[in-house]
Amino acid sequence: MRFTDDTASSLVAAVALVNSAEEPDTLTSLDQLDAFFAEHGYSGSRSRDADELAAVRALRAPLRALLVSDRDTAAEIVNRMLAEHHALPQLVRHDGLDYHLHAVDAERPFAERIAVETAMAMVDLIRADEMSRLSLCDSDVCEGLVLDLSRNRSRRYCSTTCGNRLAVAAYRARRS
Repeated sequence: MRFTDDTASSLVAAVALVNSAEEPDTLTSLDQLDAFFAEHGYSGSRSRDADELAAVRALRAPLRALLVSDRDTAAEIVNRMLAEHHALPQLVRHDGLDYHLHAVDAERPFAERIAVETAMAMVDLIRADEMSRLSLCDSDVCEGLVLDLSRNRSRRYCSTTCGNRLAVAAYRARRS
């Protein structure tokens, strides 16, 4: 199944945010938060301070719980998140993008926008019964999340690094 661009990009950003908590933590500075904001195409206001960084970092555990939950639990979490943030879906165009959904005002705190955009993306996954698109990394030494949007659902690792690490280990084992 092909998801809309805003759904896919929100899910990619949510998985990246959750995985940033894996060792080494890759979200410890405002510069790293700026890079995350730019890389994932977020829009809207930013306070660019330590409180914003702390709020975004604090989202990692609740988003992880959402992304690894079963379909019914995910629906409960999504409903709670949308109600908590008074989400009101609206069609918007900005930055050269065609109409897509935003459910919270662009002036709301960045962490709140991440939470709501992730919840809205999860609505699509839940409705399409595609929760199997999210899984844990196959690596025994990693707890990262995997988002598999491929047609054949073949993605097994959270990153190229994890996949390469296991391929090298298998190669070395064969050579011994």
